[in-house]
Amino acid sequence: MSTIDNTLSIFGLGGLNEIGKNMYAIECSNDIVIIDCGNKFPDESLLGIDLIIPDITYLVENEEKIRALIVTHGHEDHIGGIPFFLKKLNVPIYATRFTLGLIELKLKEHKLLRETELIEIDANSHLKFDNISVNFFKVTHSIPDCLGIVFHTPEGNIVHTGDFKFDLTPANNEHSDIHKMAEIGKEGVLLLLSESTNAERPGSTPSEQMVGEHVEEAFMKAERKVILSTFASNISRVQQVVDAAEKTNRKLALLGRSMVNVVAVAMERGYLTVPEGMLIEQDQINEMAPEKVAILCTGSQGEPMAALARLSTGNFRGVEILPEDTVIFAAGPIPGNERNVTRIVDNLFTLGAKVIYGTGSSSGMHVSGHGYQEDLKLMLTLMKPKYVIPIHGEYRMLHHHCLLAESVGVKQGNTFIINNGDVVDIVNSVAQQIRTIPVGNTYVDGIGVGDVGDFVLRDRKQLSEDGMLVIVLTMSKAERKLVSGPDTISRGFVYDEELRRNVNRLITKTINELQEANKNNQWKVIKQHIKKSIGQYLYKHTKSKPMIVPIIIEI
Repeated sequence: MSTIDNTLSIFGLGGLNEIGKNMYAIECSNDIVIIDCGNKFPDESLLGIDLIIPDITYLVENEEKIRALIVTHGHEDHIGGIPFFLKKLNVPIYATRFTLGLIELKLKEHKLLRETELIEIDANSHLKFDNISVNFFKVTHSIPDCLGIVFHTPEGNIVHTGDFKFDLTPANNEHSDIHKMAEIGKEGVLLLLSESTNAERPGSTPSEQMVGEHVEEAFMKAERKVILSTFASNISRVQQVVDAAEKTNRKLALLGRSMVNVVAVAMERGYLTVPEGMLIEQDQINEMAPEKVAILCTGSQGEPMAALARLSTGNFRGVEILPEDTVIFAAGPIPGNERNVTRIVDNLFTLGAKVIYGTGSSSGMHVSGHGYQEDLKLMLTLMKPKYVIPIHGEYRMLHHHCLLAESVGVKQGNTFIINNGDVVDIVNSVAQQIRTIPVGNTYVDGIGVGDVGDFVLRDRKQLSEDGMLVIVLTMSKAERKLVSGPDTISRGFVYDEELRRNVNRLITKTINELQEANKNNQWKVIKQHIKKSIGQYLYKHTKSKPMIVPIIIEI
């Protein structure tokens, strides 16, 4: 389904009613401009899945209309899907200098860098397409070089905030351009797409500078090594660690591939200042006095293979956490990661470490990069939109954001809580949501993209819960008789000798009954009857439903 002629349409392929894999689009006549292309990490129910990325079927079907992919900032949930997107749609990518550096890392890994057109933009850039022109404004977030976007269309101006908060004393001195936002609002905003991550949290987001003071204090109190874990992309936090290490005369080692790569990009492009000689290699850590060493590593979200998880179990080659070492979690757990983080904290205490951790700003080591309620209300007040679509949040967050919008003057009924694939059409400056486009999740499984569907996931779930029973039968091709067997093989299913004998007898009985009823049963029919009879028997006697796989060898 393509856009209605002369209609301005806004829709999301990710990031609506969820946190992660952000992807939105503005469609006006013959122009489609895409905003962000992120990924999302799977929960425990998606067995074997590495990443979830947006379903871009609609975009592939309308490839000739796509003018650009504009990236608001460099977090994984906004850039992680780009390599997979480019393998199907090679369109120009517009992003700021630091964001482009992070995108280039991904494209090198996927061997796509040489074929991709990467165009650097900043807050003063202006883009012009057939029916849409684009301007930008600076916003503050937990990563450098973040932008909000203004789309100028024949129907009116559409604003996408990107991820933001209002921090009047940002650690990196990248202030939100409040004056420009006010000018945009004065010009008139027809519709605002605004992030909703912290829409439930009252007040204003604390300043990043608060964290720097606590990090420095912890470094000064530490008697041995300091190990600090945070998001590699939070360059402000990394700079605070560098400054604290310098003040306490410590050398700094980087552990974790993403930490090493992102710090290299930040230093190369001038977003991170590290004194000469401060950085040391991993194998130099044990050569120095522990009170002269700090380690900056990945794993603040409890990722099993990240550096901190391996350190906590003593499985990081050449580096150990010893009693009285100080371990700092300088990032709050993303919802869903709490259990993994708690497991690592327990492991660290077992090793005798001093652990500083806590949700949100309770430990003083982390503040959110997303605006609280007062930040969201300030954005709404500056922009004065006629319509609001809350994005980047789960349903309850979107709901609270709508209430905030109404509290500052947005007319009731002019807010839209929509799902991925829902389309908001605007005709004569009137918005309505009455249609959808096909959309879903695309699963990345190893090198396969989109190969794993619901049937595969269902089978994996069944295997993980109840195991598998393989039944091998040798049968006569001509007479459909059992020649030898059955032989049964159990994997992940409790299968004692008595149960095995009873199952084998039931298989033989099922085949004999089929032969008496119809001598020309196809192999498929025989397999179906065996699966049914054995499945019913096993559930009756074990209350388990293992996957049953009959294999017939014909002779």
